[in-house]
Amino acid sequence: MRIDILTLFPEMFEGPLGHSMLGRARDKGILDIRLHNIRDYSESKHSNTDDYPFGGGAGMVMMAQPIFSCLDAVDPDHEALRIVMAPRGKTMNAKTARELAAKERLLFLCGHYEGIDERAMEQMDMEMSIGDYVLTGGELPAMVCVDCLSRFIPGVLGSADSAEDESFSDGLLEYPQYTRPAVFRGMEVPEVLLNGNHALIIKWRRERAIETTYRVRPELIDESTLDKKEKLFLQGLKNQQNNQ
Repeated sequence: MRIDILTLFPEMFEGPLGHSMLGRARDKGILDIRLHNIRDYSESKHSNTDDYPFGGGAGMVMMAQPIFSCLDAVDPDHEALRIVMAPRGKTMNAKTARELAAKERLLFLCGHYEGIDERAMEQMDMEMSIGDYVLTGGELPAMVCVDCLSRFIPGVLGSADSAEDESFSDGLLEYPQYTRPAVFRGMEVPEVLLNGNHALIIKWRRERAIETTYRVRPELIDESTLDKKEKLFLQGLKNQQNNQ
């Protein structure tokens, strides 16, 4: 997959996108991430990329010209799905990440200052947010989105099953995880994980995921897919809570 990132601060991405799984995916050619400095496309004498807003108001607004010129150079035929990171955008989630991971090419525009000239916003295909709060720029949200969606691209993770087992993959939070030693400071790993019975392990993990989701994020339960036995297990949790 090719991912273009249009930003005023490309240096912010050099570390996070060059290490760990993303770094290895880039080295293998699975991810082709290209950084583009919007300042390089400014036609002003001092390479300005922002100006005062028409109508007055606090702060500055990113100018349309540098963004348009950058888009013309990077994606002249609009082949990429263009995403602008903005607080008013659709909140990123696992479902969206999976959909984006299926695309051949993505382009992220990182906003800054008080906003982006609306004429540049209209050149984008979708607005994306990572939460109902405001950051100093779109660079960190873009990193989060790239990291999140990359996990659904074949070959990025070490195990093909990893993304499927993680939180939110099927509407549930992830089950508890343990590793060696089996006993640490008197705390023991659940026996079911040590007996080698894979059917029981799967059942235990599924029930723990349901239990954790119901306890921590009960609103997610309605979005999950449960079979008949799992629904009975959930009802037992609800009955237990009501009797307390």
